Amino acid sequence: MSKRRVLITSALPYINGIKHLGNLVGSMLTADVFARFQRARGVETLFICATDEHGSTTELAALEAGQDVVTFCAEQHAAQADVCRRFGLSWNHFGRSSNRPNHELTQHFARQLWKNGHLEIRSTKQVYSNADGRFLPDRYVIGTCPHCGYPSARGDQCENCTRVLDPADLIAPRSAISGSSDLEIRDSTHLFLKQSQFVPQLREWIASHKNDWPLLVTSIANKWLDEGLHDRGITRDVEWGVPVPDDIGDGQLKGKVFYVWFDAPIEYIGATWEWAEANNRGNEWKSWWFGEEARDVAYFQFMGKDNIPFHTVGFPVTVMGSDEPWKLVDQLKGFNYINYYGGKFSTSQKRGVFMDTALEILPADYWRYYLIANAPEGSDSNFTWEHFAGVVNKDLADVLGNFVNRITRFCASRFDGRVPGEGAYGEDEHALIAELGKRVPACAELFERAEFRKAAAELRAIWVAGNEYLTHAAPWTTIKTDRDRAAASVRLGLNLVHIFSHLAWPVIPAMARQIHETIQPLGDRVTIPWPSGSLDEELDQLEAGQPIRSPQVLFAKITDEQIMEWTARFGGTET
Repeated sequence: MSKRRVLITSALPYINGIKHLGNLVGSMLTADVFARFQRARGVETLFICATDEHGSTTELAALEAGQDVVTFCAEQHAAQADVCRRFGLSWNHFGRSSNRPNHELTQHFARQLWKNGHLEIRSTKQVYSNADGRFLPDRYVIGTCPHCGYPSARGDQCENCTRVLDPADLIAPRSAISGSSDLEIRDSTHLFLKQSQFVPQLREWIASHKNDWPLLVTSIANKWLDEGLHDRGITRDVEWGVPVPDDIGDGQLKGKVFYVWFDAPIEYIGATWEWAEANNRGNEWKSWWFGEEARDVAYFQFMGKDNIPFHTVGFPVTVMGSDEPWKLVDQLKGFNYINYYGGKFSTSQKRGVFMDTALEILPADYWRYYLIANAPEGSDSNFTWEHFAGVVNKDLADVLGNFVNRITRFCASRFDGRVPGEGAYGEDEHALIAELGKRVPACAELFERAEFRKAAAELRAIWVAGNEYLTHAAPWTTIKTDRDRAAASVRLGLNLVHIFSHLAWPVIPAMARQIHETIQPLGDRVTIPWPSGSLDEELDQLEAGQPIRSPQVLFAKITDEQIMEWTARFGGTET
């Protein structure tokens, strides 16, 4: 690998509520696994994320919670930071889009776009509530859906039938703030980003990544361009957001704030600025994002497919239009959806498994492994409790956990819990080492390409190869007639435990640490490095006489009773 720095961002979790497993695997978890892998390989890595806090949805959520929006966002950010920490997400910094750096940067980009002629003031028709004395964003208008009859549809989309709506489509529309139906349509002045001017530049940029980005990403990006890219309004009539500075629009935009989808991607840079301030690094944040200093940075973005247009069209237009040398993404990894029994996970409808409740019933690594092994890369994937239990029981309990427990317990009972030094590796040992000499680099290459399902499958295949070797070598039998032969098998088995912990660390860091410490204490080390030497050396590095310990059961199997309990608690009916 060439000398480089790796910058990683995952799509910002919206401030409104704890995220579900679909949100987790589609951005944050996969980005974390990739970040851990890069660190394990010794690459300087900066992994950045933040809560996306602005917009009308946040104002409404705070209103429903009976809180002012500042308090609501502060509490929600703390809750999300806590649950993500407990899931092992290893951000260098988890920022907030409402913080000062993002405000300053958003206004800076807007001024650049205005100066360069890429912004324009236009008048639009918008709902005005006489009772509230204000314009209402689409989501502030509620009424009956004309398609399905859902009585609480919002003016942008019906959450029941998912149809995209306009406030004028609603039957008996009313204000979400006061409940008043005293509404009228008035003119409102807004700032528009002239995206249509950038179509040739966007096509060229997207085409330059056709061999790097997944087909899912390029197809969605090109579809937006093929259907005709329209100029986009980037201001809103709400109070909670980044204010439009007075020097844009000669005072015509007073009281307006920037649209959340304009300022949210800029927070990737803003959160990096926060990281530098929090760690007394001055202007080091710029070296990751701006000009010549960022030439050695490889920038990776991770997100669900619904966010792809904003990152392949909207945000790139902001960067390109600034006419400044800001970093554009190099590798964009987009994901399909993970469904829950055939239907969508839904934050608003509380459908599916959410991160906090997931941790109430099982440790984080159970979920991490399952989600990575079933990452929705080529197509949507489907969560069921039966499938989840099957993967956990087979891969983690029967394969990895069983291997570690078998070999360490046998060593404890027959070799006094110490690595045996007698006996030389024979044909079977060298055959396994040769096999893993191919599989481990293949696994590394798949992680490097962010092909997570394939990487997890290769990881499991490595564990399986170790189990098959141990079953065939059967030291518990050979020790009766050939202690040296049994000792060699045990020594290789313990070396396998050691290397398995290194390989598993990006995916299941807590259990990898526990497995590693059956062989060697880690102390205060936070990263378990990826194997870097030859497999011959890696699989014969433990010192003879070195003490090991046998852990308790690493992965408890999920029972039929638990499946029934969780199905009843969370729902489990095919949709």
